Amino acid sequence: MIRTGRARGALVGGEAKAMARADEALAALRVSGTVRPIAPFTADALDAWPITLPAAVRRVLLEAGGIVTVDPDRPEGDTDTYRFGPAAEYASRAFRDGYWGLGERGGDHLQVMVGVDGTDRPDWGPVLAASFGEDGDVWVLAPTFTDWLAGLVAPGSDAGSAPTRAGGTGASATASVSAVPSVAVAEGPDAELAALVGRGDQLTDVVDLAKLPGYPCRVIWEPYYSLEFATADTGGSEIEAAICGGGRLLTLHSVVSGDFLGRPVRRHTVPADAGARAVSELRDLAAEFPARVALTPGCTDGEMDRWPVRVPAGIREVLREIGAVRISGLPHLLLLPGASEHQVSPETHAMLGGDGTYWPLARIDYGPYTALAQIRLDPATGAWGCAVSVMSAPDTLREFPDLTLIAESLPDLLLTYARLAREAAAREGAGAGWRPEADWLFPNTGEAWPRPVPVEEWAGSADPLLAAAAELPAGTHGVDLRAVPVPADVSFHRAEDWPYRHPLKRLTFPGAGTLVLAELEEG
Repeated sequence: MIRTGRARGALVGGEAKAMARADEALAALRVSGTVRPIAPFTADALDAWPITLPAAVRRVLLEAGGIVTVDPDRPEGDTDTYRFGPAAEYASRAFRDGYWGLGERGGDHLQVMVGVDGTDRPDWGPVLAASFGEDGDVWVLAPTFTDWLAGLVAPGSDAGSAPTRAGGTGASATASVSAVPSVAVAEGPDAELAALVGRGDQLTDVVDLAKLPGYPCRVIWEPYYSLEFATADTGGSEIEAAICGGGRLLTLHSVVSGDFLGRPVRRHTVPADAGARAVSELRDLAAEFPARVALTPGCTDGEMDRWPVRVPAGIREVLREIGAVRISGLPHLLLLPGASEHQVSPETHAMLGGDGTYWPLARIDYGPYTALAQIRLDPATGAWGCAVSVMSAPDTLREFPDLTLIAESLPDLLLTYARLAREAAAREGAGAGWRPEADWLFPNTGEAWPRPVPVEEWAGSADPLLAAAAELPAGTHGVDLRAVPVPADVSFHRAEDWPYRHPLKRLTFPGAGTLVLAELEEG
């Protein structure tokens, strides 16, 4: 990397300030009556760590490997211990999430951590105190490690709380910042932040740690899962936190496992020209990787005019060009009618809504089970809506009505296939083999669960689709698909009040898949 003179000057100036703070902290530590040092690290031990230590941090760690604080207002012998780095045997994996866990604050039991990610940094930082549970209690205490340490050991500081001096003049204990969806950052105007989050993840929120209003600063945030509603499984959801970008960004990823989603997500934006873009990208892939990607021709408008369903203009622009998409490792998408793979039993056809309610795309196999990928149609308007994958064996569907939302539309699904093929090509080019991710296309294989609700909860809604659904027979459950991630697993039988093994009558998808409703057989 070529560094400009201005950037180099800023780095040198930052190093000088960090060294001054380190010296101040160490001087205070030597004479402190309430904070005592832990045995320091050796130079050889620090050199063996898989990260580059800023000079100021190295100076501290060569004199103190941590600190023990004693709060005179707490019970005798009650202390907080902060360790500034790992033992040698743990060093290789201790910093993998971009931070080091310093220890637990006794007063509120928050875990204190410091960002260690990046190179060419004058200091570690920022320092946070957090509990990544459902309540999401997260604070940014100080911009740097030496700020935090100096505030903690300086005479008169309160060792049991966030140091008010950390962060400079004007810091406010009431400062706060809201975490934002990583997808919004990926699609936003800040190129530096967008590069850190890549495409973004629908279950990940982020905090720009470089633009805080003061210290300590509370992070307003909550996980995407909820522990409020019981499921048929034991919940195991958790938060994966990381600091990246040289301390610039905090990422908070909700691993939703065995619990229902608790709040709406920010989806990736589907481009307005998704159909044309999908055709172009798939053709490029077929030309670059003919052994992996194959397309078959589409059909004419005259042929589409003879189909038993209406075909909107945006769908026609795709089907004129492509009739099938065959990508190694993914279920083949057969976009034109008549494929034997599209056949389902009359019972399944009825449970899916019957004639004119869906357009089959692919048979998806998963062990001994099968599902049918399809576009949901609105017979009243002719709209083609979302793509879903639904269990196709009638007995399985009747007892366990599972489905997966796999795309917002047919063009969206084709763009996803193109992205997965491009990623598989990159992995193969790196020697990892062509293995596109495919499990997400089959129902109930690990995607987040939106909560099915009894439709009577929607009674009186101003939304006409929800209000109409509320009129369905008692026992009917529904999911509003507008607020869930793509993909998402919809498992009606996991809802707490779903009648165990009561047979499904049919699935309906009002608004071409705006909602999905599961009606039960009577009796």
